[in-house]
Amino acid sequence: MKNIVALDTSTEACSVALLHDNELLYRYVVEPRIHAKALLPMLDELLAEADIRPNQLDGVAFGCGPGAFTGVRIGTAAAQAIALGGDLPVAPVSTIASIAHRCFREHGKRKVAVAIDARMGEVYWGAYCIDESGVVECVGKEKVCVPSQVDKLDSTWTGAGTGWQTYETDLALAAGVTVDADVDPFPHAQDILVIGSKQLLRGDGVTPENALPVYLRDNVALTENERAEKKQAANT
Repeated sequence: MKNIVALDTSTEACSVALLHDNELLYRYVVEPRIHAKALLPMLDELLAEADIRPNQLDGVAFGCGPGAFTGVRIGTAAAQAIALGGDLPVAPVSTIASIAHRCFREHGKRKVAVAIDARMGEVYWGAYCIDESGVVECVGKEKVCVPSQVDKLDSTWTGAGTGWQTYETDLALAAGVTVDADVDPFPHAQDILVIGSKQLLRGDGVTPENALPVYLRDNVALTENERAEKKQAANT
């Protein structure tokens, strides 16, 4: 595949990356609540820079979540629209996995415990290992939970994601993980492109209508009483 585009709007960061003839181009901003307006113009800039048209794309990858509810929907809808327009295969990529890969790409960390602030006193959690060939694999399962219920790991792991900024003390106590202040907490379309490209090359892409968001949380509108009950249960 010569031309693959990747999108991410699942957190406060908004990014687009394009692989064109083995050359990587990208745009990346951290500015909440602009994703719907910024995403497509960023993509148009990359296509113009590469001097290609949308009908020359060969595949689409996107950050499918978990993350901010509205942001995940924006990214999913954009990926579906691009793919439908060109009848392209789509690679949904875990936001958590992409943050782990970014930590590996920028800091060489191969064992990354990702916690994204999920609000309501919870985090989206996933522990990922990156092997010698750069393949990202989940250890256990991704989940949404209160910080005290994350997986027990050890100090050979590095924490990444916005959850570590919000709940660092609780997460470090529960997981036993080392926190590096230099690690960027947000996903980047560049990493979604790397992971998604491998999926597409393996033939693991999905059709546009099956490119679906992942929320992890079944109920995004818990009542105040339900939140208090979950918090109390976690502390007993």
